[in-house]
Amino acid sequence: MKQVMVYTDGACSGNPGPGGWGAILRYKDMEREMSGGEAKTTNNRMELLGVISALEALKEPCIVELWSDSRYVIDGLQKGWAVSWRRRGWIKSDKKPALNPDLWERLLELTERHEMHYHWVKGHADNPYNNRCDRLAVAAREKFA
Repeated sequence: MKQVMVYTDGACSGNPGPGGWGAILRYKDMEREMSGGEAKTTNNRMELLGVISALEALKEPCIVELWSDSRYVIDGLQKGWAVSWRRRGWIKSDKKPALNPDLWERLLELTERHEMHYHWVKGHADNPYNNRCDRLAVAAREKFA
């Protein structure tokens, strides 16, 4: 399987408010940047949509090294929280409804196609790809502001 590096980030002005996401896919010496946004959304929805959009762009099952500064996304996947929420009908362990079940469902279906490896990176720090994703997300958000 091909090994692809995926970097994603989300941005939102207000919560809810205008938001954007950015993603970079890297395979060997090829690189693809993607972004999008919505007029009224949340930061977590944008974080999820960044990953979903990047994984949807992959044409075949891959080994995916996912880099994100979102604990919500990384922990939700790596620690199995989202799988547990889905198993319980999108109810968290504290009996409250899980947020964004529509996006989590899409994301879980996509991750099942690939061999996923998760990496949390500190936001606005020294990872140039995360910083570029942040700039893509902010630029996408500004189109809706």
